[in-house]
Amino acid sequence: MSLTKETMRHALAGVAGVDGKDLVSSGALLWSSVCDTYASIKLQAPPGTPKPDLETLSQRARAAIEHLAQQDGTKLDSLIVEYVDHAGKVVHTSRFGAMTPVPAGTKPPAATNPSGASHGHTPIGGLKQPASKQPTPQQSASALPDVRHVIAVGAGKGGVGKSTIALNIAVGLARRGYSVGLLDGDIYGPSMPTMLNLASLDAVVHQGMLQPFFTHGIKAMTIGKLVDADKPLIWRGPMAHGAFKQLTEQTQWGDLDYLIIDLPPGTGDVSLTMAQMLQLSGAVVVCTPQKVAQDDAVRAAKMFQQLGITVLGVVENMSGFVADDGKHYDIFGRGGAEQMAQRLNVPFLGALPITMALRANSDTGDPSANFTGPSSGMDEPGKRLRDALEAMITNLEGQVALASLGSGKQRPTLSIS
Repeated sequence: MSLTKETMRHALAGVAGVDGKDLVSSGALLWSSVCDTYASIKLQAPPGTPKPDLETLSQRARAAIEHLAQQDGTKLDSLIVEYVDHAGKVVHTSRFGAMTPVPAGTKPPAATNPSGASHGHTPIGGLKQPASKQPTPQQSASALPDVRHVIAVGAGKGGVGKSTIALNIAVGLARRGYSVGLLDGDIYGPSMPTMLNLASLDAVVHQGMLQPFFTHGIKAMTIGKLVDADKPLIWRGPMAHGAFKQLTEQTQWGDLDYLIIDLPPGTGDVSLTMAQMLQLSGAVVVCTPQKVAQDDAVRAAKMFQQLGITVLGVVENMSGFVADDGKHYDIFGRGGAEQMAQRLNVPFLGALPITMALRANSDTGDPSANFTGPSSGMDEPGKRLRDALEAMITNLEGQVALASLGSGKQRPTLSIS
């Protein structure tokens, strides 16, 4: 058995930090990495902590990891302990083992065999060291138990139909036989109580866990059912962080193939909280065709990439209006989001038109009707919307599969018939 990030985290849970609390439960352990017998950890340094105290803590962390390595029958050749302040700036570094820097002017010894003859590679001095790659929040995030894929749906600005897209993705995937959850993470302006017609339902807590609403084939939870309907949610960052964490971790989701998260617009606290908490399969960026919406969507896409989250693709919403007579009107233009996706080198998942039925179905909380139409049959605008939704979901399924292969979470299979 060899060292892993999980076993190192277990070992550090028994090490008291500067504040007396263990490094894991206190949140002081920000990041850990191990490759063979080389390990590194990043810790949050309380403001004003003297360097000798940090060195003492490094020694305790080293002892705990070395003890773990000995129990597993492995060897710890090198450990780097890096301390950062609240802004992420490195304030101190402790190094143990073979990777300790050689003092200036000292010639590295040549590798020798037992007879004394030199062999192998001798390190070359004076070369520029490669820049270290900064860890992203996703690298220290945890997987949500019993959930295969977590997909965030975000946008750079409000009013582009992000919640509509998130809801229809969830319902469309459920109609294909998947077990799907929908988390209304738009803490400041939750819209799912209306779009899922939850007005007559009350939130239920069982054995300390929120029970999701089951409607239209999906499990859904929203902050909108935990506060007064007309109460403004005037929350600072820490309050939004706590609300999102509660909705995510204290909802009894059960086994899910997909959890779709409808994020607030923009690039704020909730998106960062999500990236630090949850391992995501990827994110979908929603944009309308016009240039002003594209500018903000680019920021959203780059935010996801900076957080270490794969951008699964871009959806162009409101890509023209289809009237009841079937005539198409490009109210906001058309094709702008697809061009933006090409510039960013990310997939384009599809374009969805506006229809009168889409608006009505959203207002009455009947998203399933976007796929089935009324009992009297589906008109031409409805067929175009349904086909566009189905194409978008098919493309999204493909991108999730590719992302899973790329991350090693899924292996290709070969079927012979």
